Amino acid sequence: MKTRSKKRMIVVAYDVSDDRRRSHVVKLLERVGIRVNFSVFECMLTDRQYDTLRKDILKCISTKEDTVVYYPICLDCYAQIVYQPEKRKTYPVVRVV
Repeated sequence: MKTRSKKRMIVVAYDVSDDRRRSHVVKLLERVGIRVNFSVFECMLTDRQYDTLRKDILKCISTKEDTVVYYPICLDCYAQIVYQPEKRKTYPVVRVV
């Protein structure tokens, strides 16, 4: 019997100085989330997807020059987020291999 994995909202903000590294980080985040600001993404992820994303991003950034911050948001708090102007969000379908 298959059970659905519980997902949680993770807000990811990054400051990556090199264009090539930044482009790689953006491509990883675009696969699993929605860009809500220039360097901020909202991602609805399972624990496994979250761990994979963090490992993949760590591989492509410079730990001396770059910063990536992950903010977990509880679903009750997520339901209270206000966007101005109001935007409709749809999350990409992510398949875990």
